[in-house]
Amino acid sequence: MAAEQIQVLLVEDEPAQREVLAYNLEAEGYAVRQAENGEEAMLLIDEAAPDLIILDWMMPLLSGIEVCRQVKTRPDTRAIPVIMLSARSEEVDAVRGLDTGADDYVIKPYNLRELMARVRNQLRRARPAAAGAVLTFDDITLNAESHRVTRGDDEVKLGPTEYRILVTFMEKPGRVLSRDQLLDLVWGRDIYVDTRTVDVHIARLRKTLKGKGGTDPIRTVRGTGYSLG
Repeated sequence: MAAEQIQVLLVEDEPAQREVLAYNLEAEGYAVRQAENGEEAMLLIDEAAPDLIILDWMMPLLSGIEVCRQVKTRPDTRAIPVIMLSARSEEVDAVRGLDTGADDYVIKPYNLRELMARVRNQLRRARPAAAGAVLTFDDITLNAESHRVTRGDDEVKLGPTEYRILVTFMEKPGRVLSRDQLLDLVWGRDIYVDTRTVDVHIARLRKTLKGKGGTDPIRTVRGTGYSLG
């Protein structure tokens, strides 16, 4: 997936800091949504889950710590990486932020180049395909930069939706994904698609992957959803 498809939610109540950080994130190719307080942040997360959240600790209405706690306790958002920004430099504060679920803790004032590197690092861990990685599962290889999929020695030709489903599975091998989760991750929350459409595209993906007589790598979990392996 291209960098412009990566959605970053920036939550910062200081307008000047928010503007500078948003500018630098957009210069890196990310799509940036902005919130100036914790309550606005949660509304934006409910509208469409971002790929990464940059979250200031001290904010009005709802603190960054509470936003992080809510994000990390919800099944649909707990996997989103959160980078906490804080002027609190004591070790106990960093520990508290990380214990709440933050994936990284950056002390203000921060170096912008270092922060951008931390953003890239978190995205590589959470969304390896977004960073152009080569993903493998058993005999399936997916090159996210070239959008090329092979199984064994054979190239696999996939439609765009089946490709996105396979990327989602290969980024989360072994994890069971419900139809609703697949709809959010593959189609997006702002697009209405019937859950039965998921089954149709899963069937197409299975058929293509088994085209040369290979085993079916996708497992159906009755009453729950699907997983790779």
